[in-house]
Amino acid sequence: MTRTGCLDELAAAIVAVQLDHPTRVAIDGVDGSGKTTLADELVDPVGQAGREVIRASVDGFHNPRNVRYALGPDSPEGYYLDSFNYAALRRDLLEPLGPTGDCRFRTAVFDYRSDRVVETPQRHASPDAVLLFDGVFLLRSELDGLWDVKVWLEVPFEVTVERAVARDARNGGIDPGGVRDKYAHRYVPGQRLYLDQVRPSERADVVLSNADLGHPKVRFRSGTRFRGWRGRVV
Repeated sequence: MTRTGCLDELAAAIVAVQLDHPTRVAIDGVDGSGKTTLADELVDPVGQAGREVIRASVDGFHNPRNVRYALGPDSPEGYYLDSFNYAALRRDLLEPLGPTGDCRFRTAVFDYRSDRVVETPQRHASPDAVLLFDGVFLLRSELDGLWDVKVWLEVPFEVTVERAVARDARNGGIDPGGVRDKYAHRYVPGQRLYLDQVRPSERADVVLSNADLGHPKVRFRSGTRFRGWRGRVV
């Protein structure tokens, strides 16, 4: 399948979800799997279907630096356990968009680059809006019951690490060897903790194989809200 075809099919499946509150879509995967790119690519086809699109990322819900690195800068456990403020994510974004919420939400509460709290304005969503939210560790227990569509990007570490190294070195001017060491010591082991403890591919409604960016494969899991969807069901 071409990437365009994959995006069209996934967007159509998301738009077909009709709830009495905004549809909260989690786009989860390890670092370098293509989460941010996929979420950005879905904005236009979902919007063209007549749905308001809310775009947000877990990057807007980091913990302060002293919390994130309390166990040390190379700690996998620290990366997995301490990176993000899930209470704020629930309170400011996911619960307001849920079935008992008032649709008044914020898309970010913290800027990890400046290590400061940010006062983003509160917005009001229409009941048929779609939240496209990307990030790591989204299907963990702290966020159970707060996603209406769960997408897992399936890409092997040998591919994701090289993507992440190239991206981080390009964006930050960092030596690729130093970036690769950071992934080897902190990020990949922390992500393995998540894979082992949560098994996100088994919790997802949709699994998207994204190793070949030009020809991804989308699979809709049986037993989810996509039972009977016209695409590939596994």
